[in-house]
Amino acid sequence: MSIINKVPAGAGAEWLLGAFALIRKAPLALGLLGVIWGMLSMLAVQTMALNVTFGLLMQLALALLGPLLFAGMLWAVREVDEGRAAAPSHLFHAVRSEYAASLLATLLPQLIAALVLGILLVAMIGPSDLQKLADVVAKLQETAQAGGQPDPELMRGLPVGRLFLWLLMLFAAVIAMSLVTFVAVPDIVFGGNGGFAAMRNSFRACVQNLPAMLVFYVLLFIALFALSIGIQLLAMVVQLVAGPTVGMWVANLLLMAVLMPLMAGAVFYAWRQMLGSSETVDAAAMSTHLEA
Repeated sequence: MSIINKVPAGAGAEWLLGAFALIRKAPLALGLLGVIWGMLSMLAVQTMALNVTFGLLMQLALALLGPLLFAGMLWAVREVDEGRAAAPSHLFHAVRSEYAASLLATLLPQLIAALVLGILLVAMIGPSDLQKLADVVAKLQETAQAGGQPDPELMRGLPVGRLFLWLLMLFAAVIAMSLVTFVAVPDIVFGGNGGFAAMRNSFRACVQNLPAMLVFYVLLFIALFALSIGIQLLAMVVQLVAGPTVGMWVANLLLMAVLMPLMAGAVFYAWRQMLGSSETVDAAAMSTHLEA
């Protein structure tokens, strides 16, 4: 069984600072990997407008590739951390690797949670109320597109209490899935563990270091909020010059160019501190402080 290292609450800030330091070391190389991932995502969405079936298949394939692509981002991040160059080919490094099956196993908890929550939604709300809820959502969308004000009477008769309870269950499931998978991918790629062992290690590490996790997610939320504002302002300028479609592409690609390397770098440092040896933890902390 892997040894779980206890880290201080401030380690959550170190993970994020270390990730930003890595991006500063190789902004174009790491950003390009995020752009490639973003282009794949945007193409899958755009394909829906041409052919719904093919678009859904592309989105399903991209969802299955998610853990493999993130493993590739982690591989590139480690290359930069150790003073080597990141390359676009790193993004697909895990596709034909021996641990591809273990990486795909990290999707199982999410699929199980989605299935259970779907069954609970039908059981708690009921088919008739779900249809009523779908009609209300459609009317709200039409009102928003027309620039009107939503009618409060639309909410009358909906099972608000049961919907709120289900949303709480959804929130709890999202938190549990984040703990299970937070450092599971690097534990597979760099730690040599199987998928289920890596997810068990991730959950144990995150639970034993909840203060650091809380600090990390709070700071990540603040950073992403500031980043999204900057990107949206830039996208508005691009939209005025080149049109809304180009503005949307620029906004999404820029977000992916920063977000994916940032998450990969933070997760890499988190894994190295929480699941590495004591020597690795000391070296990682010192490296993060020096780079920041």
